[in-house]
Amino acid sequence: MILCCGEALIDMIPTAATPGQTAFVPHSGGSVFNTAIALGRLDVPTGFLSGVSTDTFGQQLCTDLAASKVSTEHLIRSENLTTLAIVHLKDGSATYSFYDENSAGRMILAEDLPPLPDDIQALYFGGISLAAEPAADTYATLLAREGQNRLVMLDPNIRPDFIKDEARYRDRLAAMFKHTDIVKTSDEDLDWLIPDQPDLNTQVEALLSKGSKVVIVTRGAEGATAFTRHGTTSVPAPSVEVRDTVGAGDTFNAGFLAGLADLGCLASDEDKLTSPDCLVGALTFGAAVAAHTVSRAGANPPWRNELS
Repeated sequence: MILCCGEALIDMIPTAATPGQTAFVPHSGGSVFNTAIALGRLDVPTGFLSGVSTDTFGQQLCTDLAASKVSTEHLIRSENLTTLAIVHLKDGSATYSFYDENSAGRMILAEDLPPLPDDIQALYFGGISLAAEPAADTYATLLAREGQNRLVMLDPNIRPDFIKDEARYRDRLAAMFKHTDIVKTSDEDLDWLIPDQPDLNTQVEALLSKGSKVVIVTRGAEGATAFTRHGTTSVPAPSVEVRDTVGAGDTFNAGFLAGLADLGCLASDEDKLTSPDCLVGALTFGAAVAAHTVSRAGANPPWRNELS
């Protein structure tokens, strides 16, 4: 099983209403939630660990997880409200306004964490859950405690406007990178993470030196590249008509992890993980899954039988 650890929230997505007005429709979302949903739909045994409210939106999140075959066994339930993200779309690209103070997802503590069974092979972290305290420290504690003998993938998916204490955030990420096998970033993320390096290659080298075995850089329509200490592996992005980009990176991550699982490469062993067969296959599958998602509205990843 792959356990996805991070935020679940409600995306309030704009929808045309009466002429000249916009309505907002609640959709289950969150970067890590989206990855869990996509993995479940790809027939990969998947669980989700997060703080989830008992309110109406929290019930919606649980229902949608179950509908996509994601285990809710590791959820931490509370009466705190669900995080809301107001989505603003411009030319198909999304920006967000978050309402997250004292939310169910944000307020989980290390002592709330459940024990993890041995059948969990991999852990996935990312999104705003790595910036919003105290939950961010809780996830860092979970990684340090449980990541030693499991494959770990992390996508910081950086949103600078959401970061309240940049120094603490950078220190937390640096500590987590030491226990992470795969870091997925965009070129924009790299510019924020490693601002003092002149180009992409030196930025990636700096990130690899922090402890990870693979750094994946996605560049939208230009495809994705995996960097290791032994070289680079690139795949193109399938050509599709883009409806919007909501959830694109999240579903790429799910496709990449599912590709590793399909190939028997879901392990922290560096030789296996960085082999060309594993990287090409997983990158290609990740790009295919993401292409399906951007071709339709919202974070709506494909089911396995939709891929051909």
